[in-house]
Amino acid sequence: MAERERSHTRPRGAVFVPRAQVMSAEDVRRATTRMAHEIAERNRGLQHVVLIGLQTGGVGIAQRLAEALAEAEGATIPVGTLDVAFYRDDIGLRPVLPEAVTDISFDLTGSTVVLVDDVLFTGRTIRAALNALGEYGRAQVVELAVMVDRGHRELPIRPDYVGKNLPTSRDEMVDVSDEGVSLGELVSR
Repeated sequence: MAERERSHTRPRGAVFVPRAQVMSAEDVRRATTRMAHEIAERNRGLQHVVLIGLQTGGVGIAQRLAEALAEAEGATIPVGTLDVAFYRDDIGLRPVLPEAVTDISFDLTGSTVVLVDDVLFTGRTIRAALNALGEYGRAQVVELAVMVDRGHRELPIRPDYVGKNLPTSRDEMVDVSDEGVSLGELVSR
């Protein structure tokens, strides 16, 4: 979970206390490269592929995927950002962050949209993202790439590209950053 989300999530101002590092920075880099190759292979190139990073954790991963795709395929991929706060079914229970903005400056009609997020948990954020995408055109296909799939789905949503499957308990937290992936808990200050 991104630091600015943690500062607004219950318990408010809680601090993430890592218990174990499950992926190093190098592991995340390798997983990103692998997922980029899988995206290019599944789509038989990148002609109509666009990446949409979900605010806030998926944005950096989408940018790194675009860099890996450019290196592997020699193609520049459009990258956008999407804030789904107002499309969630639990609005009011989660923070709405003014600095988390949507920036999709291209029409999605006919494209293959790869939604990118850091952690897939219940699936509610992805459901909200699917609802929000309709405002930017009718994509031909929507795929999902996540760095960590931690299980506990509440909706029938499955990622197409996964950096790591990480079974967790419901009360554990997963933190994805440039330094790697850590498992821990939120503790009140």
